[in-house]
Amino acid sequence: MVLAFGDHRLDIERRELRRGGELIDLEPKVFDLLSFLVQHRNRVVSKDDLLQAVWGGRIVSESALTTRINAVRRALGDDGTAQRLVRTFTRKGIRFIGEVTELPDQTAPISDRPSIAVLPFENMSADPDQEYFVDGMVEEIITALSRFPRLVVIARNSTFSYKGRAADVRQVGRELGVRYVLEGSVRKAGNRVRIAGQLINSATGAHIWADRFDGTLDDIFDLQDRVASSVVGAIEPRLRLAEIDRASRKSTESLEAYDLYLRALAQEYKRTRDSLAEAVRLLKCALELDSGYAPAMALISGCRTLQRSRHWIPISGPEVDEGIRVARQAIAAAADDPHVLTTAGFTLAFLAGENDAALSAIDRAIVVNPNFALAFGLRALVLVFLNRPDEAILAAQQAMRLSPRDPLTFLFVQANAFAHLAAGRYEAGMPWADEALRQNGGLPALRFKLSFCGHLGRLNEAKECLRRLRELHPEPTVASVMRDVSRGVAPEIAARMAEGLRKAGVPET
Repeated sequence: MVLAFGDHRLDIERRELRRGGELIDLEPKVFDLLSFLVQHRNRVVSKDDLLQAVWGGRIVSESALTTRINAVRRALGDDGTAQRLVRTFTRKGIRFIGEVTELPDQTAPISDRPSIAVLPFENMSADPDQEYFVDGMVEEIITALSRFPRLVVIARNSTFSYKGRAADVRQVGRELGVRYVLEGSVRKAGNRVRIAGQLINSATGAHIWADRFDGTLDDIFDLQDRVASSVVGAIEPRLRLAEIDRASRKSTESLEAYDLYLRALAQEYKRTRDSLAEAVRLLKCALELDSGYAPAMALISGCRTLQRSRHWIPISGPEVDEGIRVARQAIAAAADDPHVLTTAGFTLAFLAGENDAALSAIDRAIVVNPNFALAFGLRALVLVFLNRPDEAILAAQQAMRLSPRDPLTFLFVQANAFAHLAAGRYEAGMPWADEALRQNGGLPALRFKLSFCGHLGRLNEAKECLRRLRELHPEPTVASVMRDVSRGVAPEIAARMAEGLRKAGVPET
């Protein structure tokens, strides 16, 4: 288990304390003291308790004990005056008073198979605006590597959490549970492109392979595949099956359309009102150049889903109709592109309520790429819509294993919370709703938390949750909140959620 409080994560097995993604350095006794306090947060612990647990019963001076307690507070951003997390009780002892959520360890090694993380490549071009191009190259290399069924490949969203900062490959290996790390750079000058890469053993730091690949923009797809096949051959000769069959997923002949798609992808990742609108504009430009470009169609459908879920477009109308239409077109044109199948498939569930078609498309994506975390995460949500909560929990857990540092982890956590709500496991589901709120305080997590509070009779927590909901939803009622739920949710699941909202004090109309 990982113990979470505020922005902190305490991993007792790995002896790590993190604030956000930052590893906080603690001397061993300070770590032991913090661990003991957090694990025994239900009571005041005495000096004798601490001496026995942390120092094995040895005598330690008051000043030494005070120094360690102060070090714990500093590590948590606390102090002896505020005592927000570690409170002193005169002549009794101290107690950790922060609210703690117990989370499954999501960073354990995920497979005995060869496994790799591809870190963001460095932009070696003179133009910083080429960053989108470099990121797009890395995403394509990750996708290419994922096509080798015996290789576990960590999702792009997890590896890109290291973008913009120096990363120690040993630490990356521990955090993502991989044997190998691929680093590299991209230089684009006019029509020429150079991709350089080096493969590193994450356990030893030893360099296994390094090479560079030169070509023109006309050769860009071939360059990406040469990088991927060279990496696979370096990891394990038995995996050198053949050159990757690019033809099955080379979805456009227009390099201009491909460039527009990469620009739109960079905008979509920002997930703001303006960036999603800009992404849709760029994608429509790409489709004017290539009307059968499936990734562009799918990404439009995904943008419409995000806009609809955030109230940035009406709940029905031309934008929603467009999202459904292009999702169907994308699936028909997708061949075996897992991104297209997953994104467009989930759109059909969320906007059109077509759960069976959605699940079929997402399952096709997983067959093609069994390492695709987002496919498992969105599959979990569709399974909840279909009232299959136990299967949904397994899919959400697989998503978290495949991409343990994913910025979209909140989506996988929400799916877990929703599945427990669907199954009527309110006590077990509440920590997942709390964690989803901590990661992304949006409407879905607030809905789940309110419903859990209502079913469990936690009315004080419900009042605070309802206050937060009103900041996003000015006049929330059961009817208005439930209108935001996906059209694909089974009636019995919607009824259970609505019942919890009523019990939590949400007005009916």
